[in-house]
Amino acid sequence: MRGAIKPMPETTNKSSEWIERAEQSVMKTYGRYPVVMQRGAGCRLWDVDGKEYLDFLAGVAVNNLGHCHPKVVKALQDQAATLLHCSNFYHIPQQIELAEWLCARSFAERVFFCNSGAEANEAAIKLARKYSRDKYGENRFEVITALASFHGRTLGTISATGQPKVQDGFAPMVQGFKYVPFGDIATLSQAVSSSTCAVLLEPVQGEGGVNVPSPGYLKAVRELCDAHDLLLIYDEVQVGCGRTGTLFAYQHDDVAPDIMTLAKALAGGPPIGAMLTRADLASTLGPGTHGSTFGGNPLMCAAALATMRTLEEENILANCLAMGKYFRERLLQFKDKYPFIRDVRGRGLILGMELDIEGGPLVNAAMEKGLLINCTVGKVLRFVPPLIVNRKEIDAALAILDEVLAAAS
Repeated sequence: MRGAIKPMPETTNKSSEWIERAEQSVMKTYGRYPVVMQRGAGCRLWDVDGKEYLDFLAGVAVNNLGHCHPKVVKALQDQAATLLHCSNFYHIPQQIELAEWLCARSFAERVFFCNSGAEANEAAIKLARKYSRDKYGENRFEVITALASFHGRTLGTISATGQPKVQDGFAPMVQGFKYVPFGDIATLSQAVSSSTCAVLLEPVQGEGGVNVPSPGYLKAVRELCDAHDLLLIYDEVQVGCGRTGTLFAYQHDDVAPDIMTLAKALAGGPPIGAMLTRADLASTLGPGTHGSTFGGNPLMCAAALATMRTLEEENILANCLAMGKYFRERLLQFKDKYPFIRDVRGRGLILGMELDIEGGPLVNAAMEKGLLINCTVGKVLRFVPPLIVNRKEIDAALAILDEVLAAAS
């Protein structure tokens, strides 16, 4: 009978039964692996059948402190028992503290909070366009982004993304975006026109294949933006919050942006996004120009404060640099061993291994053996373990990877 309420199925702890239930109720917007995760601790996950995995995906660079870090868990528990949500019509202490913390450690003077990286990038694009419109008039609205970039899944942010596969099926795109090769300052310079208002870049491209710019590139982009009075926006959704071994990825080059976006690891797991900028730019978005019902709510801000403070207090950035160096050196040894490995690159604990063969089967084989990684752009294996990972865990992951690579030879 149409509209009749169906009885809830009995709870089960079998992966196959959970997956069968998902087939009947959950939209298939992800190519999910046949695994049902149940719990996590540190750098490990366990599925509902009890199998243990070394997690070198970390929720796609979200769980920087690992799974269920006690300080984050306690912050969530304490805040949940005090105040879950409060409208942004009122001042929120946790939001203010988090904004102060971020501003004190970056170029920024003001922060707008939202719920995701896509929302943060939407806010950045809106700020750049309105600032330029207010200052120069309505014909200055174009944002230049990079090929192979990824900025989110909203209509605006897929328009900003320089990957046709992300845009396929959703035309027409939002107008006003132009794409140039990442790392090519000459082509970027040629792309600037009287309509350009901003340049939007990831300091390290994650989804695009873990692409690291050559030394001096970001400095040259900054100089180009200054020369044409363009705003420089960094999308640090994936590479910020310690992932590259500095609190923010731009700090490796000491080239500050005008606007920066964060999300993913900001709260160590719970969803939160942020757009950071200077005070003079922030004044462009006054009351009524932008907002977010859940953005900066007490619960998420409490988790973010605990996460960011722990990065500092437990010396995790130093561990990220040390373990990233060790991991990369060991991966480079595989490059000498297996001729189908073209390159190993990255910063800190975002590392990519480019192959001459498809990476998907290797990801599946690694998962079967208890190692979680993923593949971007078809042939780049991406490694983004929690920043608390130790040498023993890296060695265990490498042993599994070695078996997988040997089988593919």
